[in-house]
Amino acid sequence: MAAARRARAGDDPRAGFRRPAAEPGPAVPQGLIRAARKSGQLNLSGRSLSEVPQHVWRINLDTPEEAHQNLSFGVADRWWEQTDLTKLILASNKLQCLSEDVKLLPALTVLDVHDNQLTSLPSALGQLENLQKLDVSHNKLKSIPEELMQLSHLKSLLLHHNELSHLPDGFGQLVNLEELDLSNNHLTDIPTSFALLINLVRLNLACNQLKNLPADISAMKSLRQLDCTKNYLETVPSKLATMASLEQLYLRKNKLRSLPEFPSCKLLKELHAGENQIEILNAESLKHLNSLSVLELRDNKIKSVPDEITLLQKLERLDLTNNDISRLPYTLGNLPQLKFLALEGNPLRTIRRDLLQVSTVDTCGLYDYVSLLSLDDVTSPNEEPPVTAMTLPSESRINMHAITSLKLLEYSEKQAAVIPDEMFNAVRSNPVTTVNFSKNQLNEIPPRIGELKDSVCDVNLGFNKISSISLELCMLHKLTHLDIRNNFLTSLPEEMEALTRLQIINLSFNRFKVFPSVLYHIVELETVLLSNNQVGSIDPLQLKKMDRLGTLDLQNNDLLQVPPELGNCETLRTLLLEGNPFRTPRAAILAKGTAAVLEYLRSRIPT
Repeated sequence: MAAARRARAGDDPRAGFRRPAAEPGPAVPQGLIRAARKSGQLNLSGRSLSEVPQHVWRINLDTPEEAHQNLSFGVADRWWEQTDLTKLILASNKLQCLSEDVKLLPALTVLDVHDNQLTSLPSALGQLENLQKLDVSHNKLKSIPEELMQLSHLKSLLLHHNELSHLPDGFGQLVNLEELDLSNNHLTDIPTSFALLINLVRLNLACNQLKNLPADISAMKSLRQLDCTKNYLETVPSKLATMASLEQLYLRKNKLRSLPEFPSCKLLKELHAGENQIEILNAESLKHLNSLSVLELRDNKIKSVPDEITLLQKLERLDLTNNDISRLPYTLGNLPQLKFLALEGNPLRTIRRDLLQVSTVDTCGLYDYVSLLSLDDVTSPNEEPPVTAMTLPSESRINMHAITSLKLLEYSEKQAAVIPDEMFNAVRSNPVTTVNFSKNQLNEIPPRIGELKDSVCDVNLGFNKISSISLELCMLHKLTHLDIRNNFLTSLPEEMEALTRLQIINLSFNRFKVFPSVLYHIVELETVLLSNNQVGSIDPLQLKKMDRLGTLDLQNNDLLQVPPELGNCETLRTLLLEGNPFRTPRAAILAKGTAAVLEYLRSRIPT
């Protein structure tokens, strides 16, 4: 009977204009409603709602229940001074549709209904003339009502992870739009009216079925980020090169055979074109990219790198993994900012000779790639010095070529309990930037490692039996990368705060029960890998202060809950939480990726 009454009420066109009797269905606490009347914000996320209670739509129309029960009002009870609802969050419920009564909330500026089961949107959304952000991602939408194009103040429209196969032709009417996410749909083309979105800053078209982009897209003069990852693009419109504001361009996982030229893209900082069919890297495609810091071309068919690569004077990361490159130009050494060079999976036969011609081998950056290649790839087969009657027994195990040419001190996979003194003696007059003492039986960090403090950038002590960090390690003031995974560590000393340049730390497979507090104070940290420990809690407020942190791996720990405030850590691009005993976020949320997890957590923050 109750269900029948509810169905009839839903069919009654007068339902939105009268105060209904006590309504069945999921209850919304009256305390939330009262608070929403004062704050103008209502968060009903994660309440398993299959429909939105009628009194939510009518929150600013009906006389509150307390007005009928309380005849004397204090300052806090002046319900007639209520604030119009401006923010409504209905995320992570079980909604299959939204009522046309949404129009009864004309003051809304934010409407968030992501992670539901919506198959359509009400045309009444077009009447919310103050709406600035609409998030309907992670639903089952197959189309968008034309009325949505009337939202002239809309700045953010999130439609990703739906089932959209086409878009309204009038999309260009959303002239104030700054952010548009259409990724993970079934789109085969883009309306030409997109050219009218002149205020758009971020456009995400990834994971669709696009075979081409309209040339008119170049009219988006404010566009800074364009993501076309995982489509069927064979070419890119030449007019794209005229987009003077473009800073990040993602073209990965398409069918491109060449890169376009970019004569006007003076601000382009990141170009990602991996997993295509690019065979030739033309000098013309590179020479105008004066601001480029990231060039990712992995998994293509590139056979050579032009000498003009040296024109990219701001390049910091170059990924050429899994191509057909047999030699590198010596000019690669003239890139002063280069910090990361990935070459694994190329038939490099002459790299050793080219490296010997590099003129900037004193920088830490150029040799970070050594960790991506085995020594057999970068040295001659006869890397050990020839043993003669005059060779001391200790000298035969020191790879002087690695020390002098690669700036690498390696003594790994020896099952050694200590590092021989002659290893440190050999580098007294030959500064090294990389140290690899991994896969031994070390119980402590070698005391003499402090002697390398003026040159070492990268230290690998993984797969040993180390139970504490020594003060000598804390002296390595140039250290940027520390790998100490698979040891017996339970804590880190506060003295590690002196490692002010540290960017990456790998502490996986140790015995930490709490998140090491000193990490909160190392401001340059970009990557913290802490999986497979016993960490029980994290401090989201401290993490938010780490404004460079992009990757946080906490998989397989003992986290009983994930604080919602972690969602405010907006610099995170990769957040890994699987394998912990918490109940929320659910596995389905985690599977949607970092952006969805952070969005979910933010929606759970009490307002």
